[in-house]
Amino acid sequence: MRYSDGPSTEREVIVAAEPARVWAVISDVEELAKGSPELMRTEWLDGATGPSLGARYLGHNEHPLAGKGRTLAHITEFEPERRLTWAVLDVDGRFGDPAEALERRMATWSFSLTPVEGGTLLRQSAVLGPGPSGLTAVIARMPDKEESVIAYRLRELGEGMDATLGTVKETAEKAG
Repeated sequence: MRYSDGPSTEREVIVAAEPARVWAVISDVEELAKGSPELMRTEWLDGATGPSLGARYLGHNEHPLAGKGRTLAHITEFEPERRLTWAVLDVDGRFGDPAEALERRMATWSFSLTPVEGGTLLRQSAVLGPGPSGLTAVIARMPDKEESVIAYRLRELGEGMDATLGTVKETAEKAG
């Protein structure tokens, strides 16, 4: 697996709550950050107060190896109670030139909601690249280990998704 292939991972959980309740949790980005091991807080831009198509926010992130940094999240898909997708950009140029163009995204993240008997099937996914990121910086230093570096990061992201989905599930089910 190579970075240029757009490696991806996804996780899913059944939430014993209707899609509207699950949507209320995942669309509260500030609250959602509390369940994330890397996203510490968010800051909406351009007068936005929540997600909508084209809305943007700064993500304040922290990772044990990459340290602290900011990213720019740009909402690219917004279908209430169905799908929320955002591209993550290197707004501060930590891994190359500062990027606000979607074609230079470091990753694309998404939640999808599907009604099922007894609740909602919630999926979270991430696709890495194609723009430069902390991962490409590590790969550049160890090109012979590209596959294992990517596999490690995908496992790490999957663990973070499990934590986030667990928080969403707990919050949505308690709200009912």
